Amino acid sequence: MWFLRCDLVHCFPGFQARQGQCLALRSIPMKELLRSTDPTVLAFASALLEGEDIDCFQMDVNMSILEGGIGIFPRRLMVRAADYDLALRAMRDNDIPLGQAT
Repeated sequence: MWFLRCDLVHCFPGFQARQGQCLALRSIPMKELLRSTDPTVLAFASALLEGEDIDCFQMDVNMSILEGGIGIFPRRLMVRAADYDLALRAMRDNDIPLGQAT
């Protein structure tokens, strides 16, 4: 089991702790919502999901930075498995291309 220091809790959305307490981290099942090499699509999708109170996480950001910004490696946007259907509906309602994720 992993423990998170209380002074680092502010880095993770949805986690709150009282001073002097530590949180046990657990894995949360996530699903890939979209895949894109366009950072503007990812930023727009993240903003839409935030407006719907759906937590999301961008994966492969560091790999994208290592390739020099030429757009070879796509970034993935992940959401909780429980929020996937709602997030998918938000993406389709706003005509955001999902890439290979569907």
